[in-house]
Amino acid sequence: MSFSTKQPRRLTAGFTLIEMLVVIAIIAVLAAILFPVFAKARAQARSTRCISNLKQIGNALMMYVDDYDGLFPWAIDCADQNAPVIWSGLPEYQAWIPYMPRQKDVLDPYIKNREIWHCPGDTGYDVLEDSGVALDGRPTSFEAFGNSYMYQTIITFRQGLMSALKDPVNTNIFFDGHGSWHGGKGFNAKRWNVLYGDGHVKSVARQQYQTGWTDDPF
Repeated sequence: MSFSTKQPRRLTAGFTLIEMLVVIAIIAVLAAILFPVFAKARAQARSTRCISNLKQIGNALMMYVDDYDGLFPWAIDCADQNAPVIWSGLPEYQAWIPYMPRQKDVLDPYIKNREIWHCPGDTGYDVLEDSGVALDGRPTSFEAFGNSYMYQTIITFRQGLMSALKDPVNTNIFFDGHGSWHGGKGFNAKRWNVLYGDGHVKSVARQQYQTGWTDDPF
């Protein structure tokens, strides 16, 4: 009698097609749940870094004011420089603009870090908010102008002292170049990070952002 020397073949375990489809479906459901959470966390991180930038700009502004007897910098932002038509209703101020430096350039000696002017949420813009004036801030405002932030220039034009601000807690000084960077694109969905006259920074919705504008800061 002869015996075979062949070993019995082992059955290999595997997944059936149905099992694989079930796993893929579970992964898809988890991804749908987690991706918005991750996106929100990333957006919050960008906003936090932006707030930190504005606080440092605020510190630089305070140092400048201390050095110049309480006066705000005699300077403008990129909107004033590149779209002076926004001041056409106040021609006496518009006439000064070609002879004024940028806020960024005036405060840079107190900051010494170019990235402080870069909001990590900066995705640029095509039109200045609320004025409707075209301005090509692409691909980002920082790349186009070296600065992601705007300044309430009427404060400089009025030539008042920082200590004379009527409502420093609610007066916008520096703020995001566009409200869609940290909020939605709808009119009331936008949010801005704002540096106020008393030095605090916070994220605000449209109503508070608009409240911070004034034609008579002093």
